[in-house]
Amino acid sequence: MKALLWVVAVMVAAAALVTGVPARAHHSHSPFYDDSKSVEAIGTVTKFVFRNPHSYLYVEAPNAEGKTIAWEIEMGASVTMSRRGWTPETIKAGDQIKVTGRPSRAPGTYGMCCAQLTKPDGSSLRP
Repeated sequence: MKALLWVVAVMVAAAALVTGVPARAHHSHSPFYDDSKSVEAIGTVTKFVFRNPHSYLYVEAPNAEGKTIAWEIEMGASVTMSRRGWTPETIKAGDQIKVTGRPSRAPGTYGMCCAQLTKPDGSSLRP
């Protein structure tokens, strides 16, 4: 009897997984971005790619020496962002923006995730 209950429980769990229980798991960003550091870029948006599985924001910003750096900011999925009011037009090329987030671990790259987006004056950027 216990064996039969175990088999039924396994089959019910498998059926739930196959038929549409939403997946909540996602990969960690820690292998790619450094959680112990924070970087900031204030510059001009060159492109906003609103898509799944991740949206991306591209910003050109000067560094401390005045050299222009092309930043790639990894954002959330467009489906999730749209639930909070974001659209492909929320951020446009030419917009001035301040981005603060976790830097890429890859040497020589200028990537960022988990970013907070504000206007250069510090006011919140909201859809």
